[in-house]
Amino acid sequence: MTSTDLFDLTGKTKELAPDLDPARVRWIELFPGGCHWSYRLARGTTLRFIDMEGGANASLLLYRADEKLERLNVPDTLKAQHTAHLTAGHVLYSDMGRILASFARDTVGWHDPLCGVSDAALVQQRYGDHRYQQYRNAMHRNGKDSLLVEIGKWGLGLRDWVPPVNLFSKVAVNDEGRFDFVPGHSAAGDFVELRLEMDALVAISTAPHPLDPNPEYAPKKVAVVAWDSGTAPMDDACRLSCDENRRGYYNTELIYR
Repeated sequence: MTSTDLFDLTGKTKELAPDLDPARVRWIELFPGGCHWSYRLARGTTLRFIDMEGGANASLLLYRADEKLERLNVPDTLKAQHTAHLTAGHVLYSDMGRILASFARDTVGWHDPLCGVSDAALVQQRYGDHRYQQYRNAMHRNGKDSLLVEIGKWGLGLRDWVPPVNLFSKVAVNDEGRFDFVPGHSAAGDFVELRLEMDALVAISTAPHPLDPNPEYAPKKVAVVAWDSGTAPMDDACRLSCDENRRGYYNTELIYR
């Protein structure tokens, strides 16, 4: 990294995450709405996702980096913690009873783990057909294909698909027992920090939430600040929030001893 790059990184840190020590920030990315990306990241890295405009959605998949057959398990995540939404103090379980990541900080207060992502048919029906050949970067991308593209870069495919978590989005249950999307749940500048407790492959799509009622295709920008946080300390709220999480951390740390 050159001195100019370091200066730019320091400036961006002060702009987007002024509470963080720039020396601990590894990188910063700004993702337009409707985009997708993936990284292999080390245990002890925290990703701060920032809603840049308000109303963002970021659909998340996680896989263990060195053994990708182990991956995010949303049903076990919710069952173990007796919750139907995710926020600070919660963790994301793998299908092996280990903790892939934890919600270290959160100004949003509710993230949707239940509704999955949009697919090509839904996006075409709701927003019309905007293909790359005609619209280039203004094409309409859907969440499922976007995430499949990303995990495909790491040797994974449709058989490895699992339900994702939708950061920044809130879905409530109405009197008829149906899901209702809550518009305006996340405001510009809101953020959530996802701390990796295992070496992990992280895939993200910023396509609209599948229940977003906006008739226009208008996904919002999301910034990501990756910083060196270390793993959860012994007195961390995520570790102590329930007995299940204590066992989950024990199971996780066994493979790093």
